[in-house]
Amino acid sequence: MAEHIYLRALLLYGLPLARGRDRPGSAGGGRGVSGAERIGKRAMRPARNLREGPIAGHFRALAVPTAVGMIFTTLYNVVDVWYAGLLSTAAQAGLAITFQVFFILIAFGVGMSSGLSALIGNALGAGDLTAARRIACQGLGYAGFASALLGIGGIWASPMMLSLISSPGDYRDAANAYMAVLLLATPGFLLGFAANGILTAQGDTVSMQRAQIAAFFANLVLNPLFIFGLPGLVGGIGFNGIAAATVLSQTGVMVFILWRVMRSSVMDPGLPARWRPRLADWREITGQAMPATFAMLVMLIAGFVVQFYLRAFGPAAQAAYGVALRIEQLILLPGFGLTGALLPIVAQNYGAGRHDRVREALRFCAKAGVAMMLAGSLVLWFAARPAMALFSADPEVIRIGGDYLHVDGFMLPVYILLFALNSFLQGLKRPVATVWIGLYRQGFGVAFFCYLFVTLFGLGTWGVWYAILVSVFTGLLLSFAVTARVARTAIGGLRG
Repeated sequence: MAEHIYLRALLLYGLPLARGRDRPGSAGGGRGVSGAERIGKRAMRPARNLREGPIAGHFRALAVPTAVGMIFTTLYNVVDVWYAGLLSTAAQAGLAITFQVFFILIAFGVGMSSGLSALIGNALGAGDLTAARRIACQGLGYAGFASALLGIGGIWASPMMLSLISSPGDYRDAANAYMAVLLLATPGFLLGFAANGILTAQGDTVSMQRAQIAAFFANLVLNPLFIFGLPGLVGGIGFNGIAAATVLSQTGVMVFILWRVMRSSVMDPGLPARWRPRLADWREITGQAMPATFAMLVMLIAGFVVQFYLRAFGPAAQAAYGVALRIEQLILLPGFGLTGALLPIVAQNYGAGRHDRVREALRFCAKAGVAMMLAGSLVLWFAARPAMALFSADPEVIRIGGDYLHVDGFMLPVYILLFALNSFLQGLKRPVATVWIGLYRQGFGVAFFCYLFVTLFGLGTWGVWYAILVSVFTGLLLSFAVTARVARTAIGGLRG
């Protein structure tokens, strides 16, 4: 899951431009404002100063658009699951297992987004507009190069990966055909994520909200159009139509977000040289983005482990897990918005040396997030099976998915604390710490406890759910320990 700080920011918006070279016509700048810049300034939106003012107000301003946008993103996925359910349980199971593979692209996108947000946010907090502009340009070039490599790699690797988490049959065949189409969306996802990281660093979460709302309504129309076609005019392409709708709508999201980035003051129209690849900048972006990407990829390992153990219980168990995850996402949405807002707030204040505000932001996020998720846990306890019934008429899918959601109710507050601590570490430019947490919780933890509860104790699908539960709780303990150690070095401790 960023906006502008231009040369007038000190006067109009109270943003400290501490370095003379960042001011037009200053002695350190070496050049005045070009005609293109003067024209562009009229269209540029100011950055949000996250280093001053009430912390709670900044969370509301950033988190609400993020949460609203995520609601529509999740509804987007819900629409896909619903249409897959109209086709067959095999189609729903195929959709569930393709997510585990496509998650690799999402992981790289999230890494790019959080990495650029942290780097640009720290630069803006320190008043170094020149560095912020350079990193933004280099980041988009980096994302374009990565999308080409990953798209080509996906064509080769996706069939092998799908075979690891599925048994031969209709749902694996459907998943392979679906992935062949979905990989065309690789540039849309990666460039969109990277551009949104640039916007988020500047306090703009509204642009992605608008894009996600538009994508939802586009998907709502495109899904039935591509699946069933137009009677008497053109035939549909069935299950692959869901993938085609995703490719088209997500490409539209990318175009809109890139347009918003290019209109932001971080993108300097007067220096095209900043777009030339610079090894030093790409190395810095890699150092910040790859740990976050790797932490997400460890989540993928957990997903593969879960699907591996679930496949012994048939397509109904895998379909149930896929549907239940969508319902879980809906409940987590306010928390996603809250913890997503934490990263730019921490990044800007850490860059400015406002360690008191960094600690205040983490405390506010943790308290508000836990309160919201306790309410979500109550909803899940009473509405788990009725919610599952909205997406499947298969009683076995409803039963298994309901079991998971009941266990999930105990995990929701813990998830939010984990997400908050990860955003906090990213904002402090300590992304490597998140890798060790992820390696335990989603690598070793899920695999070990699944083996313990499913293979040794023979608890069936309940064993998988208990394994996730125990790994999440023990992962939080490790996360607290790692975060406390990093905070002592970076900001003088969590308590000051």
